Amino acid sequence: MISANSESHSLSIALVGECMIELQEVEPGRIQQTFGGDTLNTAIYMARLREIFPARIDYVTALGCDGFSAQMIKFWEAEGVGSDLVQRQEGALPGLYYIQLDGNGERRFSYWRGEAAVKKCFEYSGGQKILDQLAQYDGVYLSGISVAVLTPTSRTLLFDRLVQLVRSGTKLFLDYNYRPHLWTAEISIAETYQNLLSICDTVFVGLDELMEIHGISSEAAGHEYLARQGVRESVIRSGADPCSICLAGDAIIVNAERDVNVVDTTAAGDSFSGAYLLARNSGCSIETAARIAHTMAAYVIGFKGAVAPLDKMPDFAALVHDAKG
Repeated sequence: MISANSESHSLSIALVGECMIELQEVEPGRIQQTFGGDTLNTAIYMARLREIFPARIDYVTALGCDGFSAQMIKFWEAEGVGSDLVQRQEGALPGLYYIQLDGNGERRFSYWRGEAAVKKCFEYSGGQKILDQLAQYDGVYLSGISVAVLTPTSRTLLFDRLVQLVRSGTKLFLDYNYRPHLWTAEISIAETYQNLLSICDTVFVGLDELMEIHGISSEAAGHEYLARQGVRESVIRSGADPCSICLAGDAIIVNAERDVNVVDTTAAGDSFSGAYLLARNSGCSIETAARIAHTMAAYVIGFKGAVAPLDKMPDFAALVHDAKG
């Protein structure tokens, strides 16, 4: 496994979530198998920018001791994502999802998560050690999916630890990534998000999510609400439309890439968030970080699957150089 302490970096981020087996229908009668998951996708696209923005990127999850689990760890290690914070559990398995696409590249997902090890991630014998190790990182990143797939016990253990970490100076980053089917009826969804918002530094969200969870119908009202909850920097994404970013009461609109060839929108938001966060926490302005994020998302949606070909990635070094003048 890649060691979390093998190199000296200026920035360190631990991403919490679930890596799954991905099956995608690439053409009628032919299926391609790879791996993905929202926060893992974010971790991979962060790692791909490390030559420009030096960083240590590690993944926090639980997997089984099966062949698929071993393969997925090798998969993300090859991308430069560390695996020291991964627990392996006998008898457990990773989750699986199947992607079907319509003619416009929009996705329809089917999921199988019944035996997924990640659900009890922080209840296993090594769970407390993982939570303790998060103090080594500058930031922790998670999503609504990361939270929703956990059992109530693991969720409480994680939330309690995040509060301690934030009080000690760790930054918490949240992508709403709201998936209604993952939430059980006994959980107050709005309250769960509000609890996270109160300790968040940066939040990524769509206006549709703000409307569905909080009844907020405009970007201005969304930024105001998030700021009242304690969020320092809020990013409202809108797909191919401009994103709206608010810091200290000032909102900035940054246009998305134009004339993009949309093949598959999988991981568009995940890659956007990863690129934006890494750029911002490496000293880039809001405008530069948003342009980098839009460029990353435009690249990702030009290919099928969550992880686009590395050799087709745009020249982000030139983009950063041009932005600096």
